[in-house]
Formats: sequence, C-alpha cells, structure tokens
Amino acid sequence: MAPDRAERRHDPTLSRRIASGLVLATLAASAVLLGGPWLALLVLLGLALAAREWAALATGVSSAGRALLFLAPLLAGGSAALAVAWGVERLAWPILILGAPLAAAIAALLPGGVPHLTGLGVLYLGAPTALLLWLRQEPRGAALVLWLIAVVAATDTLAYAAGRTIGGARLAPAISPGKTWAGLWGGFAGAVLVGALAAPALDWPPAAGGLLAGVLALVAQAGDLFESWLKRRAGVKDSGTLLPGHGGILDRIDGLLVATPTLALLLALGR
Repeated sequence: MAPDRAERRHDPTLSRRIASGLVLATLAASAVLLGGPWLALLVLLGLALAAREWAALATGVSSAGRALLFLAPLLAGGSAALAVAWGVERLAWPILILGAPLAAAIAALLPGGVPHLTGLGVLYLGAPTALLLWLRQEPRGAALVLWLIAVVAATDTLAYAAGRTIGGARLAPAISPGKTWAGLWGGFAGAVLVGALAAPALDWPPAAGGLLAGVLALVAQAGDLFESWLKRRAGVKDSGTLLPGHGGILDRIDGLLVATPTLALLLALGR
C-alpha cells in the first residue's frame, strides 16, 4: 500500500538523504575550491566506486566480463581525467572515443562478456569524470562547477521531497514506481530557482542561469531514470549501500553523470 500524505511528510529517509547530501556537498565543494590534485583525487575515487557499482549491476555476466566492466571505465576514464589534470586534454578525448569500442571488442572475446555495457561504461562514467575537471579549468571554473553541483543537488533533493510529500501520478512506473510527475516538476522548479540565484557568481543574467538550470534538471532526471532502469534489470533497489538515504554512489551522481557532459557541450557550442 502506498504511504499516505502524513507518512510522506515524516519520511525519515528524507532526513538521512539531506544529511548525507550535505556531507557530500561539503566534501565536493572543498575539493572544487582547492582544485588541482585534490579535485582530481576526489573524481578518481568517485570513478572507482561508480565503476564497481556499474559492474555489480550487470546480470548474466561471467567473472571476467564483470572485471572488465569495472576496469574499462576506470582505466580509460582515469587516463582521460589525468590527461586533463596534467594540461594535455587534447589526449583525453581520443582515449575515451577509442577506449569505448576497444573495451567492447575485448568484452566480445570474453565468454560471458557484455560488449555494449562495457563500451557504454567507458563513456557513461569516464567522460563526465574528465569533463568535470575540464570545466574546473574554465574561466571562473570553481564557480561553474559549484553552480553545476548545486543545480543537480537541488534537482535531486527537491524532486524527492516533492514526490514524497505531494505524490500523485507516476512518472515512469515500469522503470521506477516511486518517481512522480510532482517530483519531476519539483526538481525542475528547484533547479531553476537555484540556477537563477547563483547565476551572478558567473556573471550570467538570472534568467539565463535559470533557463540553463532547467535544461540540466530535465537531463539529470533522465539520467536518474536510466540508472533506475539499470537497477530494475538487476533486481535491486539501490546500486549500493555506501550513502545513507541515497544507496550507492551511482544513486547520488546519476544526474551529474549526464548533466556534466550536457553543460560542457552547451558551453562549447556557445563559443
């Protein structure tokens, strides 16, 4: 039976979600402000944890195939991220573009390998890792990355809060029965507000910041649905148990994984 509105208002999971989110936000903000090796270490750690969960979500895979699911994004994404950190980002993109089909080809040779997921993992996990470091090196890079994190965090938290307190029609019941249209628009509204209020830190008009944040909110929630689909295929509720109220690291960064490349692409196209 679905929880009634009073139960949704007093959901203890929301409190744990906010508390662990604040801890993560503080850690991420500190690394972004420090930049350099501190941010590189954090994103590489996040990549390793995410790759481990990515491999665990695959079904019908041999032990060798699962090991490659973990190693391919870690090695290719880590190499691309280090190339950006060392100022040779021109090498990062060929590593990812060539690494994905190479990893898929190796997986095809392994009994029980999954070529499509292996190649996808390189791009899905590796590209955002390298691009987050690339965004940090942009003019006003620290403010830009913090703005991005704040927008995605507002999307995630307010979508969850609106969905739990308002309820209503389900957004995609076949993929994620807990997500609602109220949550979608709650996350969108929260992102637009945060994006507009924080826009002056980047010398952007509030309207432009709000509009861009709204686009990223929709993209981030699409990323959330994609990860929900992966978990449904695997028959699990969360990608892991690392973060109280969130589950695994993928549960927390699923929106950031697609919002980061989207922002990088839009900035590149706007030049």
